[in-house]
This record gives sequence, C-alpha cells and structure tokens, in this order.
Amino acid sequence: MVFRFFFRYRFPLIFSVLLILITHASAIIIPYGKSGKIDYNLKKGTFNLSESGKQLLLNGFSQAEYQKKQFSSKDYQVITYSKKRIHDGFGNGFKHVFNLKNKGLPTMEQVFYTYNGKNYFIINVVLKRTGLSVNRIVALNGNLINPEFAGVPTSLFVPFDNDTFISYRTVPLTVNVNNPSSEVTALYHNQSRKGFVIGSIEHRDWKTGIITAMDSDKKISVQTICGFTDESITRDKMTHGYLKGSSVSSAKVFFGAFDDWRSGMETYARLNRISEPPIVFKWNNATPVGWNSWGVMQEKITLEKARQVVDFFADSLKSFRSGGTAYIDLDSYWDKLLKGGLTGDYAQLKAFADYTKSKGLKPGIYWAPFVDWGFAGGGNRKAEGTDYSFGEMWTKVGNGYHDIDGARALDPTHPGTQQRIATVINKFKECGFEMIKIDFLGHAAIESDHFFDPKVTTGMHAYQSGMEFLLKQLDGKMMVYAAISPNLASGRYVHVRRIACDAFKSIKDTEYTLNSLSNGWWQTYLYDYIDADHVVFSDQSDSENTARFLSAIVTGTCITGDDFSLQGKWTGTAQRLLNNTEILKVLQDGKAFVPVDGNQGKSASQLFVKQVGNIKYLAVFNYSDAPKALNIDFARIGLKANNTYKTENLITKKVAYLHHNQTINLAEKDAFIVKITLNTNQ
Repeated sequence: MVFRFFFRYRFPLIFSVLLILITHASAIIIPYGKSGKIDYNLKKGTFNLSESGKQLLLNGFSQAEYQKKQFSSKDYQVITYSKKRIHDGFGNGFKHVFNLKNKGLPTMEQVFYTYNGKNYFIINVVLKRTGLSVNRIVALNGNLINPEFAGVPTSLFVPFDNDTFISYRTVPLTVNVNNPSSEVTALYHNQSRKGFVIGSIEHRDWKTGIITAMDSDKKISVQTICGFTDESITRDKMTHGYLKGSSVSSAKVFFGAFDDWRSGMETYARLNRISEPPIVFKWNNATPVGWNSWGVMQEKITLEKARQVVDFFADSLKSFRSGGTAYIDLDSYWDKLLKGGLTGDYAQLKAFADYTKSKGLKPGIYWAPFVDWGFAGGGNRKAEGTDYSFGEMWTKVGNGYHDIDGARALDPTHPGTQQRIATVINKFKECGFEMIKIDFLGHAAIESDHFFDPKVTTGMHAYQSGMEFLLKQLDGKMMVYAAISPNLASGRYVHVRRIACDAFKSIKDTEYTLNSLSNGWWQTYLYDYIDADHVVFSDQSDSENTARFLSAIVTGTCITGDDFSLQGKWTGTAQRLLNNTEILKVLQDGKAFVPVDGNQGKSASQLFVKQVGNIKYLAVFNYSDAPKALNIDFARIGLKANNTYKTENLITKKVAYLHHNQTINLAEKDAFIVKITLNTNQ
C-alpha cells in the first residue's frame, strides 16, 4: 500500500521537480548507441552531434515556414525538455521532446528518438497552433564534419522515381557544389566506406529532399526539407501542398554515421519497412521469375502469339521455374485482345489466362490505373465504368494538368478514377490473372491545387489514397509488381518493384540497370523483391547476353522479354542461360547483391557480392567495348587475404582457385558469376 502511494502521488512530483531543474540547465546531453551524443543547447535552440568524442554535426537546428515567414528553433526564447520510455517497432528506447515557445510563433516540438544499442537516432518536428497551414519543415539543418579531411566526400543522388530514364548518380562534393537528393542521401568516402546516411522514413504526407552542399569555406551543410519539389526530380511544376490543422508534423528523419555506408543504407531501408509496414498481402511464395511482352512483342500481341510463348516455356524452358512456376505477363497492348473496350468482352484474355494455368504457369496482366492516354481527344470522353468524363478526373495543376510520358494524370481521390479502377480490376479477377504489373504510378503522387477529396492536400497523401483503393480492389488475388513508381513510398503497396526504367538488350542497358542497383540495392530490404526489368537477348553477342542475364540475377529476380513465339538466336540463348539451375538457386532468397564500389558517377560498380550461408557469390561485369583486367582485392569483397578459395564459374562450370589481388581478364561487354566456398582453404 505504501509502495503504491509513493508511485501514485510522490513519483510525479519528484519527476516534475527534476524536469524544472533540467530545464534551467543550459544544455541537455542525450546519449545514443555505443558512444553517440546529442548535445542540445537550451539557450540557443541548437545541437551538436558526436561519437566517441569525434564531432559529426555542428550547430544543428530546425526550421519551418508559416504564413510566408521562415523561422527556426534559434528564434525561440523558452525551451523545456522532457523524455519518456518508448517501445515500438524499432525497439526499446526514449522519446526526447524539446518544447519551444515564443510569442507570435507556433509552438515547436523537436523530437529525438533514441533506441537501445542503435547507433543512429530519428528526429521530427511538430508545429502546434490553431489553424496551421504548412508546406515546409526542415527537421534537421546543420554542418556535417567530413570524417576524412584529406579526401573529397561522395554525395549520393537518389531519384524520386524511375521515370524518364533517370539515373542514380554519385557527386564529388567540392567547393560550391550542391546535391539535392530525394528522400535519402549518403555522404561517404569510397575507399574507407565511412560516411553518413540521412533520410526520411515516412512518405505518406511529404515529399522530402535531402540537400548536401559545400560552401566556399569548404563547410558541408545538410538540410532535410519536408515539402520539397523540383520538376527535374519530383516531376512537380508547382510548390508542395499544405498540411493543415492544429498540429502539423514533419516526416521522421533518420541520421546515422557508419563505418560502411552500405550497411547504413540497408539499415535505413529496413527502418522504412518498419515505419510504414506493407499493407499489400504477405508474400509467402517463391521468388518470381517469368516473361513480359514489352521486351520485344509490344503492340504485336495476339492470343495465338501469347499461347506460343506459353508453349515455349512449357516445352523448352522447363527448368526456368521458381517454386515450380513462372509468370507469363501481358504488358501494354493487351487491350488488342478485347472486344468493346475496357468494359467489353474479355473472352480472349480469359482464354489466355486459362491456357497459361493449364501449362502449370501463372498469367499476368498490366495496367496504368492513374493515367489517361487519350487526353488529346478532349475531356468530354466518358471514363469507362463511370458516369464521369475524363476532364472531371484530370489532376488540376495551376491553370492546366500534369502530362508526362504521353499520359495525363488522373486524380487518385476522384470517384470516377476509383470507379474505373474497380471496373477494370474486377474484369482481371474474373479472368483469373495472378499477377498485375502496375505502371506510371508517379502520376498519382503529383502535387495539385486541389484534389476531389478535400482532406487530401499533398501529392503523397493522394498517392496513399489511390494505392490503398487499388489494393482493396485487388483483394489479395494477384502478386503486385510496380514499374514506374516512387522509390520509397511504394514499399507499402507492392511485392516487386522495378529498380530502373525500361532496359532492353545492350551492354548500356545492363550498365544503366546496374547503376540503379549499385546505388539502390538497399531497396531489397524495403520490398519483397526488386527487379531488373525484362531481359532481352535478341541477336546480341553471347557475352552481352550473359551480362544482361546476370544483371537480373544480381538484382534478385528474373523477368525475360524476347518474343518466344518466333525462333531466333534468342531462343537458343534462353535455353542455355535460363535453364541453368545452379544460377537460379542464387535467386532463392530473393535478395540483391551488394555493390563492391560506389562513387561511379552515372556508371555502375563492376563487382557485386552476395553471401548465403557459407557460400559467397561474386559477379563481375565489363561495360566497355574493350577487354579489361580487373584486380580482385579480397578486403573489398569480404575474403581473407591469406586464403585461397575454390571457385566455380556458374556459366562455364569451370572450377578454379582465387587468391588475393589476383588479376582477372574479362572480354568486352562480358560478365561472369562464381560461387566461392568459404570453408575451403586450399
């Protein structure tokens, strides 16, 4: 009874006294991880970051804009501090709240989340005031300390989406260089791999830009801008939408310093999946493999040709299976098999789906649910399955609309858009399709003057609304594959996401795909699978075909794309490569390989590694038109320098031995993959 009395009546009083004493101090020290420290100055509204006594960031502060006035945590006179224990998906830890008040400004809360044993922290900013309307919050702004003063740091650019053949790129951060990146960046040194990873882990309300820059005095700054738009990155032609209410919160922002920036990016991806768990149904099946018609067949789709592809898989690619099956997916122009348009007769499509399943394969279909391809015909056209015209459904942007890729964006919140989606998806389900490839999803995330649903005020909120509605219609009946789509925000909604834009058959297509993998492989922990897009062999050289095939294997899945209704060099190539069961085993865990090197500009790492148990796989690529000699540094690929390892080339089946700093000669436009047995020391 006395014990209960103490904690019910005395403990809150003691805590309040401690809080008063703390808030009269000039600084609050918040530990995180093994040796991390957030040193917050209550007098200035700024903070410094350090680990093991080494400075990471100086003069950190938060900013926002309200009623066209910019202000920051440095403008507040009264700052108090409190903390409480938390337990959430990230683990056990503390929530630290700095409450900032000043006359004439909204109340600002700077919230730091630290977790037991985690060498990172999370920060967000909350503004409170009646009638807020905010479209810009900078949770973290400060000066980063270069971990290696002698070297030029590399800043990573991550695209918002994979449209318009955009590339990831690495930028040497030198004097007067500014690098805006979407949602996340890494600032690192390629040789030591030490660096920072900073990025948003919430994407349902805000588009976030992470800006790193070096000024004329060689100071490195970082800003995490919630409310970031840039036409060349986010596709928007207007400012970010406003979040409204009595409380407006920024996205949560992750900050960590890592001995290897690659592990930092993987940690970041995993936290995204925890922060915004998938709402698409849980995938319990094998890694998907299969075929897609956009690679070569494209507009030449017929029911007969589609059946011939199925026959080729059934008769000539019997080993190209994962979990006993493969997907045969009809891409754009499948509507040539319709009679009477999207609300008409789907008999031929059902016949295709039935035939595919009769051969032990799974039928797939394609659609772009948030675009109008026929907008040039005017807005008075009636949208299929609705009583609305397309003009009523178009996303409003200023005095016009949002057009990109030859398609016009449809408002994801409009009942006409939703009714049309419901109509078409129900037709697909009736046909028995087991996979859907959805495309041009970025159109659903565009900023608008106003959406049909007045509660939706930002592009990312509209994207959430549209994708959640789409998933309800799919009702768990199909594997969901995203083609062109937002990089980070799509993790909740799909099983598979294409890592780059369309790639076909050349070594440059392989290099482009692997540019995205070299800088975006970490998305393998955000999605169930990432994919290299349709792999086309055509009549390219054997070496170029090998490289294209292996670009898919190292990405984690394999969707091929030749027209297998016809005979040609590609059919023999497919039988040779796609029936290689030893290489297909590499796909079983569905995870991407890790790049050995960053800092390749718009190019790609030439080496990729993946470890499964006591087996390490090494894939090596030559993107050039000339032979190349490559040095294999064991320290870079995670092998012991004094060991010699037995290797098996999974293409040629040849066994050889590999030692530290060995030089390997690779032909032009070629690649190979070897299996290294780690417990064999010869």
